Amino acid sequence: MKNEKKREYKTGRGDIDKIIADLAKACHPDDNVDLIEEMLTTIAKLGIESNDRGDLKLINMALKELRYASKIFTSYRNERKVVIFGSARSRKDSDEYKMAEKFSKLIVENGFKVITGGGPGIMEAGNKGAGREDSFSLNIKLPFEQKHNPYIAGDKKAISFKYFFNRKLFFLKESDATVLFPGGFGTLDEGFENLTLVQTGKSKPRPIILIEPPGSQYWNHWIDFVTKILVERGFISHNDMGLFIHVNTVEKAIDEILQFYRVYHSIRFVGDKTVLRLNKPLSSKDINKLNKKYCRILRSGKIEASGSLPAEQESKEFLDLPRLVMDFDRHNFGEFHEMLRFLNTLGR
Repeated sequence: MKNEKKREYKTGRGDIDKIIADLAKACHPDDNVDLIEEMLTTIAKLGIESNDRGDLKLINMALKELRYASKIFTSYRNERKVVIFGSARSRKDSDEYKMAEKFSKLIVENGFKVITGGGPGIMEAGNKGAGREDSFSLNIKLPFEQKHNPYIAGDKKAISFKYFFNRKLFFLKESDATVLFPGGFGTLDEGFENLTLVQTGKSKPRPIILIEPPGSQYWNHWIDFVTKILVERGFISHNDMGLFIHVNTVEKAIDEILQFYRVYHSIRFVGDKTVLRLNKPLSSKDINKLNKKYCRILRSGKIEASGSLPAEQESKEFLDLPRLVMDFDRHNFGEFHEMLRFLNTLGR
């Protein structure tokens, strides 16, 4: 929380600290001035402590990318979005391309926007199906030129990144669901990062959909590897297999995403408490079912209905939504996702 007492973050130079404090107030004279002041302090510390121009160039570009992408997405924060990954090499006449185009068209019709990597192949199909108005492109600048595809090029929502880490941050930070079509190293990298961040609680819960045309064995082979090597050798738990869903039709993928947000709305951590914001209240009978089935993932106490907590008032986010509050162990995220899927079957 912002009002918690914390160690002062200063440069150690009184003259510089005063300039920073004045500049922060001039730039952002509201409740976030403390964060602006800390960022300016970090920049000043870099100038005082570092003589490595390469380091400074990297940090400078990374910060510029973060600022610009945040500016673009700010206007769309309350709109659900799906990020689509897949091969840049998929041909326009391939089943995967046609499937990605159809998926994007239908998910937009269901109130979502679409984020892609902005290139050719599956990325192009995603932007084409969604349409320019409901598309975002997060392109990467490569040694060999990769332009934004024609269905998003020139739009203000077509963003280019120098650094993969910034690009990948915004893929997850700004989306509510992940859909993975067959692809190469990049697709698998993005898929594993999604799974890792959700598995460790570093990303908000989300549906992760592995999709391929009927008859394709791409994800079947991947699941076989994950099961036989990662699960059976103990590198991940069996419950982690519940972090993703494998489907062969666009309709099933759409259903999985819509079902994930039928009752569940969003998550917030307040101190030791895990707060689930809901689209509709659950009866005491339904909450008892949750407690009976998932008490094992709680450190203490039980799952209880609640309104917004006092600590949530500052952010003013979704204060009117009903909530469930629990002392989740923040370890068993595979089972936590299973609980969310069960929760979404309740309240009918």
